[in-house]
Amino acid sequence: MFPSGYRARSVISVTLENIRKAYGPTVAVDSVTMEAPKGGLTFLLGPSGCGKTTILRMIAGFLEPSAGVIRFGDRDITHISAEKRDCGMVFQSYALWPHMTVAQNVAFGLEVRKVPATEMRKRVGEALEMVRMHAYADRKPNQLSGGQQQRVALARAIVYKPDVLLLDEPLSNLDAKLRLEMRGEIRRIVDDLRVTAIYVTHDQKESLSLADKMVVLREGRIEQVGGPREMYERPCNRFVAEFLGETNFLDATLDGSATHTPRVVKTRAGMLETTTGSDYPASATLVASVRPESLRMHPQTQIAADRPALRGVVAETTYLGEVAQHRVDCSGVNIKVFELNPRHLSRRGEPVALTVDADQVVLLER
Repeated sequence: MFPSGYRARSVISVTLENIRKAYGPTVAVDSVTMEAPKGGLTFLLGPSGCGKTTILRMIAGFLEPSAGVIRFGDRDITHISAEKRDCGMVFQSYALWPHMTVAQNVAFGLEVRKVPATEMRKRVGEALEMVRMHAYADRKPNQLSGGQQQRVALARAIVYKPDVLLLDEPLSNLDAKLRLEMRGEIRRIVDDLRVTAIYVTHDQKESLSLADKMVVLREGRIEQVGGPREMYERPCNRFVAEFLGETNFLDATLDGSATHTPRVVKTRAGMLETTTGSDYPASATLVASVRPESLRMHPQTQIAADRPALRGVVAETTYLGEVAQHRVDCSGVNIKVFELNPRHLSRRGEPVALTVDADQVVLLER
């Protein structure tokens, strides 16, 4: 149970309007406009060098934009110094002082703000209780595990009840088990504080499992904005589809009128049907994106020859326990298929037919 008085002072949105950051001729962020909604967890994600950390540092006040406006609620904070922005920041490297105890590390920001000693002790205790580190208050960082150090870094960011919480790849230094544990903790804390949080990562699973809103960036520009399911199932282009997870790309043409659904999709690997292609004329040059987990694998003799399917032979199987990853050769086109709870270690050499629901065949422009 969290302290009932421990809440952010207010719940505000964060708005960026045509934000740009250039270093001479090099443009790191180019005309980014977005909003992080009140009390939500917004993820900025993309490959290395896409501008996501630069955006976060401009929001924090560590970098000044070359152009554009940053607002916290209705307040223009574009040119306000970092210490006056009420942002809590969690760094990838933890950035804990090794000579200080856990409590002293958490209290550091309050000391800078000259918070009275009694109030400081109260806030530090509340913050450590919130991240479940109260029992470790007197330890030094080198006596803690990586996950515990990350909790301390989080406590330090929330101890002065910020309006905005910024997280810069906070889990990248943790092992897989700790990352899963800390994902849940971050979601819990953000929800309890009702603080507006912006989280930078290149990890698709982190964003899909935690985000209220996702912003995918490439080369300093926004590619797509939306919720996790929308982004994964309805990517706007090939880059977003590939970045958010594994998929099969098949050069495709459409058959039949745009007014008829589902429409037939012709590919070198076989024929499928789609309900996502109503906006495209039959002459369009397209690519079909089909996620490996959406494909169902059947013995070839079980699927009638006139039924839309991809037909081929299993060329390779990788058994991973809870899932088997198959590579199916369909007339020279390699198709990835993920089989949940596989009953065979290998299906190599087996003739198969692959079927998929029409709403899972997503058509994109090449």
